[in-house]
Amino acid sequence: MDSLTSAVTPGRAHLNFALLCIRIASGLAFIYHGSGILFGAFGGPGPEKFAGFMHLPILIGALAGLAEFAGGIAVLTGIFTRIGAACIIIVMLGAIFLVHLPHGYDLSKGGMEYALTQLLIAIALFLTRAGDYSLTRLLPGSLRRL
Repeated sequence: MDSLTSAVTPGRAHLNFALLCIRIASGLAFIYHGSGILFGAFGGPGPEKFAGFMHLPILIGALAGLAEFAGGIAVLTGIFTRIGAACIIIVMLGAIFLVHLPHGYDLSKGGMEYALTQLLIAIALFLTRAGDYSLTRLLPGSLRRL
């Protein structure tokens, strides 16, 4: 039975590499989208236009962009992954309930497919943390749990 279990159970190195791959994919997406909202980069709307589209105060638009951008950096580097994931969780819940839910699931129809995927990734990273392949080891011991 042990040989069967070890054949299907990934080792620690495999798990850490999988977490790194997930962090890269999600982190880059949030850095890209967050910089569009926060700075107007890559043809993004900037905080004023984003807030106007959402019918929210400009401060909320800036905070959403900051949460995405800083959350993406945290997830990508593995430094403060849980805080970054928490920011992403909040933003994705907002995106799902304020924008995508009325359009159903299908991404091509404006649905929540992508936002839900990113929400679940952020929840998983919040629960597992960054893994061994991160820059967390550069932090003092007391800060590594964040």
